[in-house]
Amino acid sequence: MTLNPLVTVHWLSENLDIPNLIILDASVKNNVSGLKATFPDLQIKGARYFDMETVFFDKENPIPNMMPSPEVFTSECQKLGIHKNSIIVVYDNLGIYTSPRAWWMFKAMGHPYISVLDGGLDAWKRAGLPCEETIEKKFKRGDFEAHYQVDLVRDSNYILNNLNSDELKILDARSEQRFKGSIPEPREHMASGHIPNSLNLPYNKVLKNGKMKSKSELKKVFGKFNNEDEELIFSCGSGVTACIILLASELVISNKKSLYDGSWSEWGQLHKFPVE
Repeated sequence: MTLNPLVTVHWLSENLDIPNLIILDASVKNNVSGLKATFPDLQIKGARYFDMETVFFDKENPIPNMMPSPEVFTSECQKLGIHKNSIIVVYDNLGIYTSPRAWWMFKAMGHPYISVLDGGLDAWKRAGLPCEETIEKKFKRGDFEAHYQVDLVRDSNYILNNLNSDELKILDARSEQRFKGSIPEPREHMASGHIPNSLNLPYNKVLKNGKMKSKSELKKVFGKFNNEDEELIFSCGSGVTACIILLASELVISNKKSLYDGSWSEWGQLHKFPVE
């Protein structure tokens, strides 16, 4: 089954009877953007909690939100009852915020059958569709297996070695003020500024009222990045909102794409890297 990267509330409500469908809630309790959920204690009925704050990250790494190992990802997905053939729709309770990060994590772990729910929990609830209180659940163990796709996630060495390359562009999803270094970073002990030669595309430029902008609007946003010979590397504060603009780009341009996992939390913290 071929899935679009982004599906509507209507599509999901009409396809709840797909036998191998799993709905994942990738909401987080805290975010550096200061956003507040309208329905913090609700989830889509039958959803399973994809915990990116305490489970699905590298606990051995001091840099926040780093990808877990394929072995950890496999084990934790199996605990959620996820199978190799599971069709996954992931959402969050802030419209579109953390769900694209979960989407890209699955893509990077070799599982292509995943989409983001446009508008998230808010859109689902406002459509009058069934919700329930968030409760801890246990599931029959699945047979999911991660197969890490190394080209979909870049590290600092790759960025450093390609700073002056004509074959890639780095797109930074932080606000213009943070990108220019005119305001301090929300995390302590971080440099201000941006990776040399990177370009700024704040994540809110691809969203409208908690949903993704139309394809025609997104084509205008990405018009200057549509050289198909260039790899696009997406960065932000800690690898979360970068995935919002990555998802948006996936809808309208076919460039090779990857995520700089450490993002500014790594680059701006380790003083060995150049900063503009």
